[in-house]
Amino acid sequence: MIEVLSVASEAYPLIKTGGLADVAGALPAALAPRGVTMRTLVPGYPSVLEKLTSGRQVAAVDDLWGGPARLLAGRAGGLDVIAIEAAHLYDRPGNPYMGPDGWDWPDNWKRFAGLSWIASELALGLVEGYRPQVLHCHDWQAGLAPAYVKFGPSDRIKTVMTVHNIAFKGSFGPDIFPQLRLPAHAYGVSGVEYYGGVSFLKSGLECADAVTTVSPNYADEIRTPAFGMGLEGLLNGRADSVYGILNGIDTDVWDPATDPALSQNYTAATVHQRRVNKQALIERFGLDGEDGPLFCVISRLTGQKGMDLLIQVVDGLVALGGRLCVLGSGEPHLEDGFRHATARHPGKVGLITGYDEPLSHLMQAGADAILIPSRFEPCGLTQLYGLRYGCVPVVSRIGGLADTVIDANPAALLAGVATGFKHDADNAHALYEAIRKATMTFADEKTWRKIQRRGMKSDVSWAASAERYADLYADLIGVRRDDNQDD
Repeated sequence: MIEVLSVASEAYPLIKTGGLADVAGALPAALAPRGVTMRTLVPGYPSVLEKLTSGRQVAAVDDLWGGPARLLAGRAGGLDVIAIEAAHLYDRPGNPYMGPDGWDWPDNWKRFAGLSWIASELALGLVEGYRPQVLHCHDWQAGLAPAYVKFGPSDRIKTVMTVHNIAFKGSFGPDIFPQLRLPAHAYGVSGVEYYGGVSFLKSGLECADAVTTVSPNYADEIRTPAFGMGLEGLLNGRADSVYGILNGIDTDVWDPATDPALSQNYTAATVHQRRVNKQALIERFGLDGEDGPLFCVISRLTGQKGMDLLIQVVDGLVALGGRLCVLGSGEPHLEDGFRHATARHPGKVGLITGYDEPLSHLMQAGADAILIPSRFEPCGLTQLYGLRYGCVPVVSRIGGLADTVIDANPAALLAGVATGFKHDADNAHALYEAIRKATMTFADEKTWRKIQRRGMKSDVSWAASAERYADLYADLIGVRRDDNQDD
């Protein structure tokens, strides 16, 4: 077996703010049949410790950036977990990254330097009898771990850095560097320095043995100035070790045939039964019951997600006979924009701010189509949930959205392969045209049902991607997977 330690700031179902948690939560089970044993190292937030009821102390640290810490190991939420119990860093309610005022915690650099440092210490044998062969580090919060390995005594372990969103670099001022427990020569272009400061993500991209992104198209995009966010030069310099491995979803958690959050379960063969969920969704959002398509949005309400573009075309969506239900929160002016839309179009547009996991499942099961007009999207998971649930994706032609949805153009419809609708990114008119096309297609029930069923039969699981990760780990540590799986 290959021993991998996954290092993440969140993992479903322990704690979740976005797709990172879904990936970190689903990978261990997907890799288990493929000769990979994966433990997950996470901060000991209150919600994590509550679920880790049978955790036992396996190690202790006297000073983890200002206070003591204990490492608690056990099973929680189906995961093999090591949680860092450090009250001074992680015992805070609510969002794991920001306070009640909506601003990032000012000591986030300490909180996630601590996560990365503990990961590197585990590679040195901090827990007796446990020596992972690979550290798999997720996003900037774990980005210092490859640097601690590269510039420390544990450089024999291999490291993988996965970029879920390159826009979030974990950037801090140069004043924190002397406190990072790194040697002086780590502050340079081959280490943690980034434009005169420190970037946790850049550190991981520079120091890891391999870099992965969450879709093949995004792996190409981030090597260009348009999407690389200033890191394209670094990535082009090591292009032979950058891999695009498409995310999957947990098809047990996301299964319309068994999902307990639904008013009516169904399969591709009984997709017409979705109408019960549609009615429940209409009632939940206070919409009318007309026959036109019901579009949904399940998203952070930000410019990256293209929500301003949708606000521009929402009047046109309603004029076409559509309705819209929105679940999410984010930038205040965008929340206000959707509130104004609900006021202009009572019964046609509904908004629920915040996040509600069961409701997100019902929306995928009840809405006719999901709108994802992102300006950039590394992979995206909501379109995969949409495919799985027969909620037809209408997406920007970028990142993982382009990799996973087949546009319902005339050739694709004729060939019987279309699964959704694509439009050019950062273009409100193109979004409107995609909505218009989807609305016209919805009127042709036979064609719409074919698109739904085709999406529901798509392989959106982790199977193929888990194989690629297992192969990558094996290549890094120099073993043959055939031999390894026989162990």
